[in-house]
Amino acid sequence: MTSVRAMTAALLMIAALPASALAADNGPPQRTIVVTGEGEVLGKPDQARIVAAVVNQAPTAEAAAQDNATAMNRVLSAVAALGIPPNMIRTSNYLVQPQYSTTTLAANRNITGYQATNQITITLTDLSKVGTLSDTLVHNGANQLGGVGFTIADPRPLADRARTAAVNDARAKAETLANAAGVRLGPLLMIQEGPGVFQPTPFAARAAVGVAETPIEIGEQPIIVAVTLTYAIQ
Repeated sequence: MTSVRAMTAALLMIAALPASALAADNGPPQRTIVVTGEGEVLGKPDQARIVAAVVNQAPTAEAAAQDNATAMNRVLSAVAALGIPPNMIRTSNYLVQPQYSTTTLAANRNITGYQATNQITITLTDLSKVGTLSDTLVHNGANQLGGVGFTIADPRPLADRARTAAVNDARAKAETLANAAGVRLGPLLMIQEGPGVFQPTPFAARAAVGVAETPIEIGEQPIIVAVTLTYAIQ
């Protein structure tokens, strides 16, 4: 019983010690340098996504839907004639909604007709067809083009090169900071990659005019990776 009371008293004494006294037993906190590096590698896009829609209006919802279906079937037939497989085409939005009079009083607004919208997203792996596809969509009834976006289907090899560049960038920053502060870098304690590989996907709306094919410039796509390194200071 005496030993149990003594142990309890010792634990209470430790709990009553200030945090500074407890930290003193572990020595001073380790000094560190934390730096962030970024790596960027350019790659040629090998995939394009084109968003297009058929939008029409009619006095009734049924008429709007039927007219829209007729127009979209014509668009899809023209796309299929270009050799684009069905699995590369998906409906990304479809709705039929009422249209109202322009009065500012909500209670007095009347339905004046209905608008149907059918939007599709097409993925292309043959980038030589991007301009032709854009023109085909417009010429066959697609009256909205959301844009053309270029991506790299498998960015992993480029991302690995960007990671190497990001680590080298962070290490160089750490060495510069250490030299400026008059200290020496110790071992690498931690390495952390950013929230994800960043692959910008710019979209540019295009419209066909006349009989000339719409020009589409592919360019190069940057793959960007960020890392954070934590070094000990000797």
